[in-house]
Amino acid sequence: MEKRICLITGATSGIGKATATELARKGFHVVVTYRNSSKGEQTINEIKQITGSELVEGMEVDLESFDSIRKMAADFKNKYPKIDVLINNAGIWETKRFESKDGIEKTIAVNHLAPFLLTNLLLDWVKKGNNPRIVNVSSEAHRYANIDFEDIECKKKFGSMKAYGQSKLANILFTKKLAKMLEGTGITVNCLHPGVVNTNLFDKFPSFMKSMMSGLLLTPEKGARTSIFLATSDEFKSISGQYFAKMKMKKSNDTSNNSDAAEKLWDISKDYVGLK
Repeated sequence: MEKRICLITGATSGIGKATATELARKGFHVVVTYRNSSKGEQTINEIKQITGSELVEGMEVDLESFDSIRKMAADFKNKYPKIDVLINNAGIWETKRFESKDGIEKTIAVNHLAPFLLTNLLLDWVKKGNNPRIVNVSSEAHRYANIDFEDIECKKKFGSMKAYGQSKLANILFTKKLAKMLEGTGITVNCLHPGVVNTNLFDKFPSFMKSMMSGLLLTPEKGARTSIFLATSDEFKSISGQYFAKMKMKKSNDTSNNSDAAEKLWDISKDYVGLK
């Protein structure tokens, strides 16, 4: 049988690495993205060793740079014939306001605009897939956020939770809008909360906070379960535009179900990344 190809971002550690490892074990041809080539190569070798699969490869991309994302998407199309599963897993949580290489507030740039651009650039390759699926990793943090369309880059006032929660809410609005656009194509688009997981997402938090949280955090393997479920399960293979947690559908907040907000965010995102 033809191998199913899965592209997963942010897979050199944490949830992404655990997801990539399990999908390789299940027989997928896994392509992971990395920013640091030596770390990427190390990750690929580790996954191969753990799973016994030789079908694990990598592609370099800097999700802070739209040019880098465009290059990686073009390189992917030159090398691979399709995408069966696209998992937008990469994410950051900044405690201070920084800007991406394109001069955009880093949290919204990496957590939302990067997967927005990458998915749109690769959508024609996803359409070539077998039972194609797009999986976006969001968070329960979306429940404490709104999209501040007047200050989406937090220039007037930056708050760590505000910026992160807004970006995770954007993931859900993007998921729901894209699912609606792709109705009838056979492509499903869903998003998920992985749980509060022990990953480098919290690396920039004060040490006392990390110490307090340590006993409450899930392992990356447990955090990866819903991503793997949405990538492989036949149970929800025809369900699209939904939010999941603990491998079950869950209602996201009211703002995430606001079609006007989704439309407005889509148009703003297109302008940011330069999509026609």
